[in-house]
Amino acid sequence: MTLNPSKTRLPAPPTSRTVVVAGARVWQTSRAPVVGDLSVAGDRLAPGPAAPDAEVVRAGGADAVPLFVDSAVAQLPPARRGDDDLRPGNAATFAVVRRPVRPAEIRRMLIVDPSDLLGVWVAGEIEVWDGRPTRPAGRDVGDPTARETWVATWDDPRRDMQQHLGPDGRYSETRGGRADAYTGRYWVRGDRITYLDDSGFWAFGQLLDGVLHHAGYVMTRR
Repeated sequence: MTLNPSKTRLPAPPTSRTVVVAGARVWQTSRAPVVGDLSVAGDRLAPGPAAPDAEVVRAGGADAVPLFVDSAVAQLPPARRGDDDLRPGNAATFAVVRRPVRPAEIRRMLIVDPSDLLGVWVAGEIEVWDGRPTRPAGRDVGDPTARETWVATWDDPRRDMQQHLGPDGRYSETRGGRADAYTGRYWVRGDRITYLDDSGFWAFGQLLDGVLHHAGYVMTRR
């Protein structure tokens, strides 16, 4: 599979959970990005050479970035604040973006146009491929445990924002008292949430100890 700079459609996503994302600019929070490979083995990033049966996604010219926000990282004990860096042993949770990504975007608010998003992996599973979701919205929260965890109104009173996650895989946000300020679809896996806004961008969040972190918002369940 080859990353096409002209952004034409890519082939179908990899079918294996053993994947190599080859030649991307790989970001970690504590150092400058380096051009290299990310090896995914199951739900983790693997060290060393890729397995012989690994599927290769050629990502030259793209940025591979971890998915987190400062508010979630700050909630972790210091020893765990590198848990989401793109290094072997950590969860295979990252985005591959076809444009340069700034450090502030990675730590605070990563928003990506669909045409710029090659793929999103969460715990080794492909959530987004070539700017498109890999499964219908709402399927995730059909599971009773996921529905109980996620379907609710989440509130950040400090910033006067409420995010309403519905059982149909749709969300809406009330900001400053304005209903439906943003609306769209969402997908969940484990402690991660991936949003596709109706206005045309992808965004990301993390649920940590009952607190939902997204783009600088820190939300608790109503």
